Parts: sequence; structure tokens; C-alpha cells
Amino acid sequence: MKIIDNTSQLLGDDLKSTISRGARLKIAASCFSIYAFEALKSELAKVESLQFIFTSPTFVPTDVTDRLRKERREFFIPKSGGESGLYGTEFEIQLRNKLTQRAVARECADWIRKKARFKSNSTNAAMQQFVHVAADAGGAAYMPISGFTAVDLGYQKGSAVSNLVTRVDDPSHTDVYLQLFNQIWNDAEKVKDVTAAICDHIESVYQENSPERLYFQILYNIFQDFLEDLDQDALPNDLTGYKDSQVWNKLFNYQRDAVTGIINKLETHNGCILADSVGLGKTFTALAVIKYYELRNRSVLVLCPKKLADNWRNYNTNLKTNIFAKDRLNYDVLCHTDLSRTSGESFGIPLNRVNWGNYDLVVIDESHNFRNNDVYKDRETRYQKLMNKVIRDGVKTKVLMLSATPVNNRFNDLRNQLALAYEGESESLSRNLKAKTGVEEIFRRAQKAFNAWTDLPAEERTAATILKALDFDFFELLDAVTIARSRKHIETFYDTKDIGKFPQRRKPLSYQCPITHRPDVLGLNDIFGRLSVLKLAVYAPIGYILPSRLRKYEEIYDTQVEGGRGKLRQADRERSLQALMTTNLLKRLESSVEAFRLTLRALSGNITRTLDAIASFERSGGSQTVSDYLADVKMRPVGPS
Repeated sequence: MKIIDNTSQLLGDDLKSTISRGARLKIAASCFSIYAFEALKSELAKVESLQFIFTSPTFVPTDVTDRLRKERREFFIPKSGGESGLYGTEFEIQLRNKLTQRAVARECADWIRKKARFKSNSTNAAMQQFVHVAADAGGAAYMPISGFTAVDLGYQKGSAVSNLVTRVDDPSHTDVYLQLFNQIWNDAEKVKDVTAAICDHIESVYQENSPERLYFQILYNIFQDFLEDLDQDALPNDLTGYKDSQVWNKLFNYQRDAVTGIINKLETHNGCILADSVGLGKTFTALAVIKYYELRNRSVLVLCPKKLADNWRNYNTNLKTNIFAKDRLNYDVLCHTDLSRTSGESFGIPLNRVNWGNYDLVVIDESHNFRNNDVYKDRETRYQKLMNKVIRDGVKTKVLMLSATPVNNRFNDLRNQLALAYEGESESLSRNLKAKTGVEEIFRRAQKAFNAWTDLPAEERTAATILKALDFDFFELLDAVTIARSRKHIETFYDTKDIGKFPQRRKPLSYQCPITHRPDVLGLNDIFGRLSVLKLAVYAPIGYILPSRLRKYEEIYDTQVEGGRGKLRQADRERSLQALMTTNLLKRLESSVEAFRLTLRALSGNITRTLDAIASFERSGGSQTVSDYLADVKMRPVGPS
């Protein structure tokens, strides 16, 4: 008996010295690696035969794998350790990185066809693992072993703390292992021959693969987690016929992709923000989504600013300007301001009788108008009414938001809009995303990173810097609930043959008109400079308090903010007020100048007409009244005659 520690003595070296020409090798192990074959290639070439039993079901159908076996294996990547272990285990990565796998697999397959047979345990019963070498000079048994790999042979490091193997040379003991192996090998109910499957599997490593196959293999490995989470119920149902509608057939390719993505996000997360750039057709995209849900007998409400209401009402009424009249769109249109009203009508809809909670889909145009969720004690804001009366109340409501600028100057703008989709319960969205970090924490970290980015010098404040500072969780969240494309994105990733080139935006031209062309009159910039010099002391009284009394007034008027982490000083407040009043003065000056120009223009016309009237009066010799002559020149007298 001999103990092999696989440190000072290696199992592989001991096998090399034991395997002689004509030896018969019998192995029962969990897996077989082509790199173990490579390590013992010279010795294995001399053996008479190899009989190998996989101690757990491998390459045989089971309840779990039976369904997968019925499919083509062309793009199937095996998960089980025994099957995938053929090409090297996770601990043989150094060997795989040498890129010799193809050559090794070819040699191994040729050797197996000549000298080896493989069987697999087809039951779930446990089986002892060992190696038995039978030769004319005597036999030896090695046990226990985990697998027949480079790690088990001692040539690579594994995760085991210890890897002790006992070698037994006593024939009375080795014969016990030999009889056990033969008994199992010959039991057709316990083991199945898998030699052909082994050869086919190894052949797939060294066979010539088409570029198409490699492409699909890459796609599978990149998106396999996504495909596993993909639910067929969350995809658009083509049987509704929405692809036969007029609006769908009017869409460009990138808009159709957006419609499919929006429906998937609405079905998965109950909400989506379409944040395409201005001019990419968000309205038409939303109309296609509306048509899909109307075909599923869903009730739809469009909430938009009042100035855009006519645009939306054009497509749900029987007008000649409605290019989608055949689609019979039947959604309701109300304005953002209607959320604050409790009486009256809006486009023929009595607001006191609107069943706000009965809408299955709400489309919010210019959704950035709902970026604030401020709370007031004495009134309910539009945001709160939208959340409580429309989304939370009644049926389960999906929310599609349209905005080219969903974020103004803080990430809370985006968070408040997304909260409409998950009804203010961020935990539900976190569960859907299977995120380790909560939604609130994701936005908190994003805002912190953005604040730090804004404090950087101008040359370091680049897009790449902020993208690097934001967590991956933030981008995963955005990908789940938003769709945002720019014109550059469309030109890069889509065929724009049907669209044509986007028009080039001209730079704005700035025209500045002086107050007057007289050289002795100050211009606007000069007047602004004079106004800036003004102290405006009436708006900053704290600046005139004696230093000895200043602390008293600071204690009275300075305000603690952010839970005591900061302080808003009265002096800063007054300086801001001074700047504001200076700006107001300039605006008043500008308004006064414009009014002065209009007055001069009106006066110049009135003076001309007045002089004409006086001249006509003088020519008549005073025989008519002034009013008559004013009427003759079509001039209305102002004030008493």
C-alpha cells in the first residue's frame, strides 16, 4: 500500500510507471478530460484497452435533459460537469488557453475509436470511484479519485484542500476492485454504452465550423441569461393583427423596433419611457402601441399638454387630416391641467364623471412635466392625483411616457417618472429586475456620482467620465424601462435608405439691436454695467449689521438643511435676492426700451396724420370742425375734443 499526496508524488507519474505495454485499464470516475489523455498519451497508446464508467448519468437521457436531447445539439452548450469536462474543466483553463484543444481532441478521438469504450451509470445510485491497472506483471488499484483530469493526476491545481490517493498492490485487494468493476460493467440495467456519443462530442471540437455557427455560439453565450428570463407572454402577440394596421405600416424600421420593445417593457415592468430625440416620431410610435392595446380590448387615455391636444385628437376622430382613419383609434384625450379640475368639460368629456381608474394604458406626452413629486399639506398635486386616481385606483394600469428630456438637472426627475410605472412601490421593480440593489439606492448612487462629476474641471467633465462613474446597476435599470435613441444612433445601427438623410441643423443667428444709433445714449451692456454697480442695500440689510451683533441675527435667520448636514445662510439668501433684483431691473429696462420704440413709432404716425389734418383745416378756411378733418384723414381723436 502506498499513499500518493499529489504534491511530492503525483498520481500521473505513478500511473506512467505502472502502465506497461498490453495493460488493461479500468476507470470509474465522474468525468473524463482530453487533457488527462494528453498527459498520459504515450502510456495510453501502449494499453490493450480502456474501459471507463461515468459514475453519474452522463450522455444518457434523464428527466432533466430528455427535452433538450430532442432538439438539435448544433448550438447547445452542455452544462453538466461530465459532458463539458471532456474539453477541460474550469481548473484546466491554462491548458485550454494554449489553443491546442483541437489537436488534442483529434488525437483523443482516434485513440478512443481504437482502444476505449465508455459506459455511463444510468441510475441515480452512488458508485465508488477508482482506477484499476491490470498487467502481466501484476495489477494496481488507485482510490479514491474524483475524475480523470489533469487536476486529479496532479498536473494542475484544483480547489481541493487535499488530494490524497491510495495505491493498492496486494492482489487480494485489487481483485476486489476488478470484480466490482466487471460486475457493474456487465449489468445492462445499470450502465449504458456512450462511446459513440463521446466520439461525436469530441469531434465537434475539431470539426470545421461555419462562420454562421460561430456567430450563433457567440450570441448564445452573450444572451443566454436574457433568453432564460424571456417570457413569451411579454412579447407582442402577432395574432392581434396590429402589424396589419395603417400606423404600423407607416413606421420606419427603428420605430417598429421601439414598438416591440415598448410592449415588452410594458408587459414586464408595467411602464416604459420613450426618450427618443426630437423629430424621431415618438407620437407615431406611441400610436402603434395604442393600436396594439386597443386590439386587445384595452381602454387607453392620452394625457398631454393643452397645446398638443389637437395633434392627438386628430388621430382619434373622423377628420380628413387623419391619415390613420381606417385604424379607428378610440383613445381618450385629456390635458395635464385636467387633473387639477373637478368640474367643467374637456373636449366634450365631463370631468366630474371621468372614471380615472378604468384605463388599462395611460400615455403621458411630455412626461417631464411630472418630474416633481412635491408634497403640500393643503392640496393634492397633479402628480399625486395621477398616481392615486389613475394608476393605483381601479384596474392595473400600464404607463407609457414620452419625453425627449426626461431628466432636467437631477436623476430624481427620472425616478419620479418611473415611480408612476411601479405605483410608487420601488420594491416591485427591484424584484422584476432581480437586482441586488434597490431602485432608490441605485438613483441615490447615480445622483452622488453626477454631483461629483459636476465638480470636476471643465476638461475632465466629459461623457466618458460620467459613464465610468455610474454603476452598472443604473444602466441595467435604464435598459429595462427606457428606450432612447439619437439621430446618430439611428444612422449607425439602422438602414436609413427609406428615411433618407436627416437635415443638418443650422446654427442660430444672433441679432442685437441697439436702443438707438445716437452716440450719446448708453447701450444695454453699459446700462447693465451701471445696474450691477448698484448695491441695492434694501435687499441685503444683514450686510449693514455691526459685527458684534451679527451672530445674533445669524442664529435667528440662518436655516438648517438636509437634516442638519448643511446650512443656508441669510447672507447668501440676500446676495441671491440682490442678483435676482438686478436681473429684474434689466428685464424692466428691456421692456421699457421696447415700449419706448413702439411709442415712438405710434407717435411718429400720429404726428404725421395730425399735421395733415391741420393743413387741410387751414385750406378750408375754418368752414369745418376739427373732427371732420380728422375723419377725413381717418384719424380718431383721443380724449376731449
